[in-house]
Amino acid sequence: MVQGTASSVGKSILVAALCRIFRQDGYRVAPFKAQNMSLNSAATADGREIGRAQAVQAAAAGIEPTVDMNPILLKPEADARSQVVVLGRPVASLSASDYYTRRQAYWEVITGALDRLRAAHDLVVVEGAGSPAEVNLKASDIVNMRVARYARAPVLLVGDIDRGGVLAAIVGTLELLEPDERALVQGLIINKFRGDRHLLDPGLEFLAERTGKPVLGVIPYLPHLRIAEEDSVALEHRRPTDDCDPVTRGQPSPVGAAPSLSGPHLEIAVVRLPRIANFDDFDLLAAEPAVHLRYVERPEELGRPDLVILPGSKTTVADLGFLRSTGLAEEIVGLARSGTPVLGVCAGYQMLGASLRDPRGVESSTPETSGLGLLPVQTTFLPEKWTRRVRARVVTREGFFGGLFDTTVEGYEIHMGSTTAGGPPLFRVEADGEKGRPDGCVGLGGIVAGTYLHGLFEGSAPRRALIEWLGARRGLRLTAGDVASPEAEYDLLADAVRANVDLAAIDRLIGLAE
Repeated sequence: MVQGTASSVGKSILVAALCRIFRQDGYRVAPFKAQNMSLNSAATADGREIGRAQAVQAAAAGIEPTVDMNPILLKPEADARSQVVVLGRPVASLSASDYYTRRQAYWEVITGALDRLRAAHDLVVVEGAGSPAEVNLKASDIVNMRVARYARAPVLLVGDIDRGGVLAAIVGTLELLEPDERALVQGLIINKFRGDRHLLDPGLEFLAERTGKPVLGVIPYLPHLRIAEEDSVALEHRRPTDDCDPVTRGQPSPVGAAPSLSGPHLEIAVVRLPRIANFDDFDLLAAEPAVHLRYVERPEELGRPDLVILPGSKTTVADLGFLRSTGLAEEIVGLARSGTPVLGVCAGYQMLGASLRDPRGVESSTPETSGLGLLPVQTTFLPEKWTRRVRARVVTREGFFGGLFDTTVEGYEIHMGSTTAGGPPLFRVEADGEKGRPDGCVGLGGIVAGTYLHGLFEGSAPRRALIEWLGARRGLRLTAGDVASPEAEYDLLADAVRANVDLAAIDRLIGLAE
């Protein structure tokens, strides 16, 4: 089991790396996370929903993701309320206090899922959530040490040196654990190290002496890996600080910053909504050599990009309110009407329409909300949730994907709204026996479009079509580049962990070596 001193210290990525390594070594391996809180989710082959991180870990393990890998998924709808998804199906929308009083009822769901995974695989790599040392939450724990005890799993404790204070974070975490919990921790790993490795040695010696736990590895900072992140905190831009300690933190740089671009390129602005969902839709687009993709939160950050993208959201109406209150809505509408292309994905598609109706209070307490009015579509929110993988045929010669007319693309849907379009569709979808269901809409002569399909840009053909179309609008001959496949990225990650972690010691901990 991999646990961490805090959220976003690298647990998910390390689990993915271990899944890849064990797969390379010939084992049948699967990931598991009892409870995940994330707006980045994925559709399984049977049309259910799990955290994106577990889908990524399953891909690293070379297997199909299933709901057993993430039996409880919490999708935040407000600061203290989440949609609760159990075994891939939404069951309730609960306040934080209500969920914590009820979540013990989900323990049998969790253990059942873990038991099934263990029966079907040689190894299961378990991921914790947040920190196991949150003393105010330990009484109702169903994701950290309680899982480790149930599975009898040795725990690796991971700390992030890039955020500073990693020695204190590790020592403090262990100090706050009960003796039996502390005994489960069998090794320490330092993540995201930058700088001279030898200068860290005194700190590692201190950790081993103070805690009695071996430091099994120091993983370097890996800024260019294209592996989907679990949380939108990954979009935060860290700015250089004057008090940076080059020994323990290295020199900060913006997370997700584009490499320096030479020659003509495209500027793509993605609006960072407060409840942005599935932002990894654009990771491979951002990796294209001809693209500078940036996230914006204020009108003055938009500038005059070649494309504005409105991404998915868990709270469409509230995030539409954010666009209006910040002035982004007015700016985006003005850009579109003056010729700047705008693409909406899922909730972003809904926002581009004329109206959003919610007669049953599924999304908000507002029965009807005006959209941005850039597409002739109307959305009605329904209690049923659409979760499915799809294939879709491009049925327009206009705009973003016109160069792919009559070509089939792949993606997935995760939404709780039904949209009626009064304009030409973008795709016709084939899923669950459906043939030719229209999806999306094209408007303003092809420069505004929306679709429910996530994952479009994981395919090279849609990226190429978009880049070539946007480039041609500026008189440029641009095309998609050679972007590494996810499989290659998992191998690169595995190589980095193999080179910097004592895997022989981990093998001994889990009984793979004497």
